[in-house]
Amino acid sequence: MFSNNAATWGIAGLATVGVIVRPWNLPEYIWAVTGAVLLIAFDLLPWRDAVAAAGKGTDVYFFLIGMMLLAEVARKEGLFEWLAEQAVRHSRNSASRLFSIVYAVGTLVTIFLSNDATAVVLTPAVYAATRTAKVEPLPYLFACAFIANAASFVLPISNPANLVLFGTRMPTLLEWMHYFLLPSIAAIAATFIMLRISLRDSLLGGVDGRDGERGVLTRNAAIVAAGIGVTAVVLLAASAFGMDLGIPTFACGAVVTAIVLLLGRKSPLSVARDISWSVLPLVAGLFILVEGLNRTGVLPALAQELKRTAALSPHAASWGAGIVTAIGSNLINNLPMGLIAATTTQAAQASHHITAAVLIGVDLGPNLSVTGSLATILWLIALRREGEQVGALRFLRLGILVMPPALILSLFALSLIAA
Repeated sequence: MFSNNAATWGIAGLATVGVIVRPWNLPEYIWAVTGAVLLIAFDLLPWRDAVAAAGKGTDVYFFLIGMMLLAEVARKEGLFEWLAEQAVRHSRNSASRLFSIVYAVGTLVTIFLSNDATAVVLTPAVYAATRTAKVEPLPYLFACAFIANAASFVLPISNPANLVLFGTRMPTLLEWMHYFLLPSIAAIAATFIMLRISLRDSLLGGVDGRDGERGVLTRNAAIVAAGIGVTAVVLLAASAFGMDLGIPTFACGAVVTAIVLLLGRKSPLSVARDISWSVLPLVAGLFILVEGLNRTGVLPALAQELKRTAALSPHAASWGAGIVTAIGSNLINNLPMGLIAATTTQAAQASHHITAAVLIGVDLGPNLSVTGSLATILWLIALRREGEQVGALRFLRLGILVMPPALILSLFALSLIAA
């Protein structure tokens, strides 16, 4: 049994390293899927259990496909270019102001459309804005990545991991705001301040805001923009009624895409071939790896330790759980970490206050590393499509300055709230 457990942890660890380091520049999903296949091949995880584990991500798959459809059709119809022009015009030739606009828009998109939408939908728009403004794109692209996680617990719909973690114990919207409004404000503000300080040298200059022929928002682009707005409303309604978000998101993305393609008399292949489908096997591989770890018996032990610590000191348990999950999210990605945390907190019968601290760690902690969250991985994929490369070390150098202060302030804000 010990050798089997050690083999499972070894395979999961190597797969995680592969996802982070990407040896030989192979895509992330190759390593996650390879790890999952090895667990099955060495009889460490029955194939039926692996299939069931991958099936747990069905709602996430539908959610991602819907968002990627919206993003791709918006890009093709020129919505990003139009948004870029508006951002540059409102920046008043100031690089610093343009950064603030990007951060503010990213905050709104994350809150109402989820952090994955910020990575998939907003990142190409921001890259287009920096090309229009003729400024170095990376500071503004970093803003997209960091706000995608920092604002991801304002609402339940802001991050699919939120629904995974609370499961059937999801608080009402008012209860959610009670626990997370103040910590969210602390996270968003602290992340902005630390980014501005860390990137200050890149934001000193101006932008090229010379007036030219004003771009026109085309009919199809307006339809996509309206579709994104409707999607936000649908997701809020679905969240309020306790529904899964995957099918509604997929339906909205599919309907908007179909309308635009029919009006433009275009083939669906024009959209389908440019979607980053590789993210789906990546997510499936992560779910299977987590199931393999479940079978090692480590989760019941974690639940027992959490229950014991909470009984001795709820305050210490809250801080410790938040920090541990923040670190763990960077080691194995926050989506599987959310699954592990959900299993552990529910088995330990943890209070909403402790679960809230865990969620903050799962959502905000990934701002430390480039593979900490699915949103950041999607952000990386979007960057590569534009020809930009951000290495793990470069992201870590910025993340180690930005994430810890935001995490500490958010957990402190949570500690001020009466359970």
